[in-house]
Amino acid sequence: MIHDIAFGIIISLLFISLVVLFCVVLIKLYIQKIKKYNAMIYENKIAFQKTLNSAIVETQEQLLTSISQDLHDDAGQKLTVINFQLENLKLDHPTCEDDLSPISESVKILSESLRQISHSLNNNWLIKNGLIKAIEQEINRIKKNKTITVILSVDDGKKTFKTDEQIVIFRIFQETINNILKHAKATEIKITITSTTNFKIMIEDNGIGFDQNEIKEKSYSMGIENCINRAKIIQYNFEIKSQPNIGTTVVLQENKLQNGSN
Repeated sequence: MIHDIAFGIIISLLFISLVVLFCVVLIKLYIQKIKKYNAMIYENKIAFQKTLNSAIVETQEQLLTSISQDLHDDAGQKLTVINFQLENLKLDHPTCEDDLSPISESVKILSESLRQISHSLNNNWLIKNGLIKAIEQEINRIKKNKTITVILSVDDGKKTFKTDEQIVIFRIFQETINNILKHAKATEIKITITSTTNFKIMIEDNGIGFDQNEIKEKSYSMGIENCINRAKIIQYNFEIKSQPNIGTTVVLQENKLQNGSN
């Protein structure tokens, strides 16, 4: 009798253990399924955001290229005609040459500035001439502003860029420089480019800086957010550090994991 009771208890314990084990396995499977589902949602969200950002950038590039073409074909040609007419006036009225020459020179300078702006907006020119040359031309244009000094240091490892990669890098560079010129009140900009291992561009200014905790309240926060989103498209890291009355440093760097996987 006692033997039968003991046997029954053992069977009951085994049954309970199996039930508990089954529940544990079931819960683990459920948790794994939830994690997998959440991961899938996250990946889909990231993929959607990346697609959305890419579409926005593509639309922006199409618009910039269109503006660039209009500047070149319309405004550029009109300036050429104006300059031609001024030269004819000089020939027809030699006594007015001294008065017309400064105007003619100003038109030539404006025409050259317009040409450089057109190039900086046109990604076809960027693709043809390369990222470094495009940055150098942009710097030459900035240097015409005598109130600011620009120092460029390039350690070029002759990195081969994908088309979208160099376009995004250049647009982030332009956005950063424009923010400095508009808001920083800087007298010096240092630009350091290295590409011996992972590509990296660092832009430093000695301007008024800002409190990063209050960045969302600043008018140029949208520009920074735009740079962050652009960098994500090409899997780059965009970092910005700033202190009031000291200056700002921006670093755009190739993701090491991405580089290693290429």
